[in-house]
Amino acid sequence: AVGQVGAVWVALVFGLIVVPSALGISLGISEAYMWVLVKTLEWATIRLQKGVKKPQPQMPRTPTANGIIERDETPMEKEISRLHPADFEFSHIFYFCRKGFEAIVEDEVTQRFSSEELLSWNLLTRTNVNFHYISLRLTVVWVIGVIVRYCLLLPLRFTLAAIGITSMIVGTTVVGQLPNGSVKNYLSEVVHLTCSRILVRALSGTIHYHNKENRPQKGGICVANHTSPIDAIILTNDGCYAMVGQVHGGLMGVIQRATVKACPHVWFERSEIKDRHLVTKRLREHVADKSKLPILIFPEGTCINNTSVMMFKKGSFEIGGTIYPVAIKYDPQFGDAFWNSSKYNIVSYLLRIMTSWAIVCNVWYLPPMVRKEDEDAVQFANRVRSAIARQGGLTELPWDGGLKRAKVKDTFKEEQQKNYSKMLVRNGSVG
Repeated sequence: AVGQVGAVWVALVFGLIVVPSALGISLGISEAYMWVLVKTLEWATIRLQKGVKKPQPQMPRTPTANGIIERDETPMEKEISRLHPADFEFSHIFYFCRKGFEAIVEDEVTQRFSSEELLSWNLLTRTNVNFHYISLRLTVVWVIGVIVRYCLLLPLRFTLAAIGITSMIVGTTVVGQLPNGSVKNYLSEVVHLTCSRILVRALSGTIHYHNKENRPQKGGICVANHTSPIDAIILTNDGCYAMVGQVHGGLMGVIQRATVKACPHVWFERSEIKDRHLVTKRLREHVADKSKLPILIFPEGTCINNTSVMMFKKGSFEIGGTIYPVAIKYDPQFGDAFWNSSKYNIVSYLLRIMTSWAIVCNVWYLPPMVRKEDEDAVQFANRVRSAIARQGGLTELPWDGGLKRAKVKDTFKEEQQKNYSKMLVRNGSVG
């Protein structure tokens, strides 16, 4: 009996989801599911608002602060000059004290490594307000939602993920046995696209691609902001890319070894990835071959919480060639795609993703960009980052995403000390 139920389950999954996904068509099931979901969340929001008798007063926020502190962003010299025009005074430390307190209470970096705030409760476990009992109907809907997510969606998504990953390993292994040529490249792209579509269905993904005329071309470099490990799946659902990354073990290692046989991905050993010149050399060789797929790189180097774009590492912009910027923005109403790797391991993260309502996001392909003659790699990286931030409606921050795990470099502290020393010398307080 169990075997028969399993056979029927697999047959339904293949017939209603896998085959249509492989063919790139839709039977309307996803659209109907999203319509019911949107209506349910709208109803829950209305019920929640009616149930709150005494709404909590909210702190006024400035458009630029996006937090609980209203900051006056003025240069250090201007603020200190208000206290005394020239000589050093003990009151000068008030400026540094205030900046220190602001950083302790709420700094603009660490809050980018926590989940994005929601405007209304989405019937998942996380909510912006302290949820309490509102009504029996709302509680019943929440309980039904838990049952649907864990007893129906989770097994379905796990089945689809297993089918997609297995198909990727088997398909690329078989294609990898063929001699190099146009036939092998074509079949490799078919396998990658087909499996990516299945994996997107495993996430109940609804993705809107904009400006497809700007899609990355062969021989180029695609750079995008980074929110989640599934960013790569989101992009490969609409086109094929050559991945760049470190060689892993376990299941990820099996996938890497299989896919590299069919597609020229660029995988580095742990010792090689520390050799910057070797990495740059191999990437330049890849870009120089205009028949190879565009390289996909996330220059931030870590996941940011879908509200901001942080510093781009300059290495991707020293290679040369055409840069194809891509902006990715997730809708947090249906599920939190951000991976806080310092808090959740990959298994916990995938469980949270697969028990969310859906993954909904917008992808914008920006016009290709090339490095100007009078522009260094850092300036070029900042220009590309600004374009992505503007298109995605994201906050642009100059900080290194490595601060997620590391302390602030001493050079940043020394820079502030040098600026203060120069100000004292210029005002005549010293010498």
